[in-house]
Amino acid sequence: MKKIPFILAVSTLPFAVGCGTQHLGEKLKPSVVTETVVHDTDDPAIWIHPSDASKSIVIGTDKDTDGGLYAFDLNGKIIHKVSGLKRPNNVDLEYGFLLNGKKTDIAAVTERETNTVKIYSLPDLREVGSFTVFDGETERDPMGISLYKNPATGNIDAVVGRKSGPADSYLWQYQLSEKNGKITGEVVRKFGKYSGLKEIESIAVDDEMGYIYYSDEQFGVHQYYADPAKGNEELQVFGKGDFKSDVEGISIYPTSAQTGYILVSNQQNDTFNVYLREDPAKGKIAEIPVSTSESDGSEVTNVDLGPKFPKGVFVAMSNGRVFHFYDWRLIEERIKAAQKTDK
Repeated sequence: MKKIPFILAVSTLPFAVGCGTQHLGEKLKPSVVTETVVHDTDDPAIWIHPSDASKSIVIGTDKDTDGGLYAFDLNGKIIHKVSGLKRPNNVDLEYGFLLNGKKTDIAAVTERETNTVKIYSLPDLREVGSFTVFDGETERDPMGISLYKNPATGNIDAVVGRKSGPADSYLWQYQLSEKNGKITGEVVRKFGKYSGLKEIESIAVDDEMGYIYYSDEQFGVHQYYADPAKGNEELQVFGKGDFKSDVEGISIYPTSAQTGYILVSNQQNDTFNVYLREDPAKGKIAEIPVSTSESDGSEVTNVDLGPKFPKGVFVAMSNGRVFHFYDWRLIEERIKAAQKTDK
């Protein structure tokens, strides 16, 4: 799951959240609900059109043995799809990979049943590469993925997680490169602690601040440096005790180069917990009730996408084989109201 770059241009832990959300106010209603996919929506990513942001698209996975990758316009209409994927799980994207001498925007998708990451050019969803992951491991089954573009070098890496894995080195990081006109990946790092409680799926990278976040589903959100050169030390785990059960999709909304919000799906509560991008250790600052049902993957952008989404859009998967598009202004209002109440 991709944070759009700021371009404005355990022992069982007590998950103490109550079942009710009445005290949080009415559930936000989406501005758009997409057309349905065939099987099971799972994870979205948002591609920003380079010259007309109103023509931006949402990419989303349909998770099944005969699954697919879909492109939706901002009205939720299906405008393109790739079929026949073997349980595509999560998707993320990056801008400007140099492929055959041309800068190409790309989407990377985990295909669980083939232990592969497949790569597509954007916005046409043409396959331009692939590589197998967790080679030599007995536990493979890739699920989560996030792409990282190193601001200093321009290199693009894929950070990949799996359905099950060891207590350490649960995630592997692959540097993408071109080989014989196609994109492939080579392992540059194995890292990431795992509580052993359930699984790790959602991964998000904050390119500008240089951090990787991932959801350890019944434990909390882990933070590491994104650049392998900075080592494999775990920086912190936040969100412990803030979730009814599963800790799921992570999205990052910048308000400046170094500030903003991290939204994390509180799946069984049908809410999103909000943390400060600049200091998530300060704890949950808001909890936003939404109309999504058991939301897994999510994504957000701060880019002005036109009259319907002038401060960006928040996209969340929902049961019912759809994605919901929320006007960021509504979410921002709830966050600011919660902060005001806490003062």
